[in-house]
Amino acid sequence: MQRIIRTIINQIQSLTAVKLRPPAIYAQWLFKYGTETGEKPGFEGNLTAGEKNIKDKLQKAFPDATEIQVADVSGGCGAMYQINIESLKFKGIRTIQQHRLVNEALAEEIKSMHGFKLSTKTPDTDKE
Repeated sequence: MQRIIRTIINQIQSLTAVKLRPPAIYAQWLFKYGTETGEKPGFEGNLTAGEKNIKDKLQKAFPDATEIQVADVSGGCGAMYQINIESLKFKGIRTIQQHRLVNEALAEEIKSMHGFKLSTKTPDTDKE
């Protein structure tokens, strides 16, 4: 019986372009590599209402930011976001303090989220 189930799962996986993954891993993969057509979610021009709201709040909180990227990685329902911010405001402060600044700026939005992955850096630091 286990062999039959394993065979069925393998066949289903071979039919899909993206192997079955836990949602958090798939969200990270999608943000890094984009969709099958090469589009990355949530970047300029195709922002969802939630992404736009978060980006606007971050632009107000970090007016000197050289880069703000927001992507809804929950399939458009607004439960999970990937946020990348590059700002001089982060220079000389520890990562935990950088993240606290972002959390303060998004305090209301965070209440309705399941979670988000945050990456902060200064313009002179190397990219991940």
